[in-house]
Amino acid sequence: MLKKRYAVVGLLSVVSVITFLDRMAVAVLGPRIQHDLGLTPEEWGWVLSAYVIAYGLFEIPSGALGDRHGQRRELSRIAAWWSAFTALTGACTSFVPLAIVRFCFGIGSAGAYPNASGVLWRWLPARERARGQGVIWAASRLGGALAPLLLVPLAAWVGWRPVFWVLAVIGAAWALAWWLWYHDQPAEQPGIRGEELLEIGSGHGGVHGKRGALRRLLKLRQLWLIVLAYGCYGCGSWFYFNWFPIWMVHAGHFTMAQMGVYAAFPFLLGIGSNLVGGAVCDRLGLAIGIRSATRIMTTGCLIVGAALLCAMSLVTNQAAIVALATAGFATMDFMLPASWAMCMSIGGSHGGAATGVMNTAGQAGGVLCTLAFGYIAEATGNYELPVRAIALMVLIAAIVFSRVDCTAGLPAEPNALEAPAPG
Repeated sequence: MLKKRYAVVGLLSVVSVITFLDRMAVAVLGPRIQHDLGLTPEEWGWVLSAYVIAYGLFEIPSGALGDRHGQRRELSRIAAWWSAFTALTGACTSFVPLAIVRFCFGIGSAGAYPNASGVLWRWLPARERARGQGVIWAASRLGGALAPLLLVPLAAWVGWRPVFWVLAVIGAAWALAWWLWYHDQPAEQPGIRGEELLEIGSGHGGVHGKRGALRRLLKLRQLWLIVLAYGCYGCGSWFYFNWFPIWMVHAGHFTMAQMGVYAAFPFLLGIGSNLVGGAVCDRLGLAIGIRSATRIMTTGCLIVGAALLCAMSLVTNQAAIVALATAGFATMDFMLPASWAMCMSIGGSHGGAATGVMNTAGQAGGVLCTLAFGYIAEATGNYELPVRAIALMVLIAAIVFSRVDCTAGLPAEPNALEAPAPG
C-alpha cells in the first residue's frame, strides 16, 4: 500500500508542475503577446517583473501563515487565487492591465514552495526531506519543460488567450482536491497506519509556528547569508524562467517553432538533476554531515553553472547554445534540493517562514535580472552582456553558500523521536 506521505508528496508535485506551467506561460508565449499588444522590451520587462515583485513581497507572509494556521488552508487559497488571475491574463488588451494582472497573479502564487516545505517538514522524516525537495523541484522542471512543448503549439492552434483559461481550470481543480483530501496533521489523515506515524515522528504533525518566530529567524546570521546567496542565484534561475525563450529568438536566432522545442531541454534535464541531487544530498549528509554536504553541493554546482552560462553567451552555434544552456541549468538545479534542505534545517519547525525569507531573496534577484536585462537589451541591442552579468551573480552565490552553516539555526521544538534510518 502506498504510504500516505508519498501521496502527499505526489500532490505537491502535481501543483509544482501546474505553478510552473502557469508562470512560464507568459515567457514562452511572450513573442506572440508582445507582438499582439505592441509592447517594447522595457514594457515587457515590467510585465515579467510585476509578477516577480509581488511574488517576493508576499512570500514571507504566506509562508508564515502556513506555519501558523496550516498548509491545507494556505495552499488551497494560493492555487485558487493564482488560477483566477491566470484566467484574467487571457483577457488583457494592453500593457497596464497586463502588468496589474501579473502583479496580482504574483500575490496569489506567493508562498507555494515555502508552504510545500512546511508540509515536508511535518510529513517527512529528516532523512527524506532533501529527496522530497528534489521530487517537488523536479516536478517544477517538468512544468517548465511542458510549457514550451505544449503551450506554444496550443497557442498556434487556438490563440494565446484561451491557453490561460485552460490553465486556470487545471489550477482550480487542484485547489479543490487538496482541500478535500489533505490534513495538516499526519495523525488525522484518514487511513494512515501507526507504523508510518512512527516513521514520520508523530510530534511533527501537531506543531505549528509560534508567534515571534520571524523575529527570531531574522536575528540569525546564517539566514542572512543564505538570503544573499539565494538572491544572487535567483538572477540565474529567473533568466531561464523569463528571458531565455526570448533570448533564444533574438540572440540565438532560433525560430518560434525551434524555441518551442529547445527551450524545454534545460527543464527536461533539470527533472533528473533535482531527483538525483536530492538523493545525493541525503546520502552525503549521512556520510559527512548535513553542513558539509550542503556546502559542497551548493558551492560546486554554482561555480560550474556560472562558467557554463558565460560560455553560452560566447558561442554562436545553435547546437552548442542548447547544450551549454541545458547543462548550465541542470547543474544549478542539482544543488537546489540541498539549498532548500539547508534553509529548512536553519528554520526547523518554522521552515515555511525561513524558506519564505530565502525565496523572497530569490525573487529580488529575479526582479534585478528581469528589469536589468530588458533595459540593457534595449539600450545596447546586445543580449549577451546581461547573460555575462548574470553568470557573475551566480559565481558570487557560490562563494556565499560556502560560508553557510545550516546547523546553526533555531533550536528544534519538542517533537517525538523519529524512527532510525533502516540498517
